[in-house]
Amino acid sequence: VGRSQGEFDQGIGELSDAASALDYLQAMNPNSKHCWVAGFSFGAWIGMQLLMRRPEITGFISVSPPANMYDFSFLAPCPSSGLIVNGTADRVAPPKDTHTLVGKLREQKGITITHEEIEGADHFFRDDETHMNPMIGLVQNYVRRRLTESSR
Repeated sequence: VGRSQGEFDQGIGELSDAASALDYLQAMNPNSKHCWVAGFSFGAWIGMQLLMRRPEITGFISVSPPANMYDFSFLAPCPSSGLIVNGTADRVAPPKDTHTLVGKLREQKGITITHEEIEGADHFFRDDETHMNPMIGLVQNYVRRRLTESSR
């Protein structure tokens, strides 16, 4: 973020870049059993768009999704279960908007949306000890649990 040679493209070029990155990873890992997408903030919006376009993606992690700034209505129906994480002190993407997004996704049948909040965390989970590390732990535990469930 901020060190890219590219320019902001309102999501069009970023989605194309994400699809190219996925193509590359799949070419490098042709026997992979799982394909997930993860994104943070604007990247969460891009990741969810990629999820809708690529049926091989079977899970997602969306951290600080900016549901107040970008339209997530394309997630109807959402094709896979996933994790949404936000901070309770997020002023960039207010928790109430994340709650609305989670509520809409949870209305859909056949998927499970897990929603976790980090108490006091801002949009960037700035404090490592009380915000970033717990967020990373939630993500790790979620992925571990999902992968264990899918191997049964």
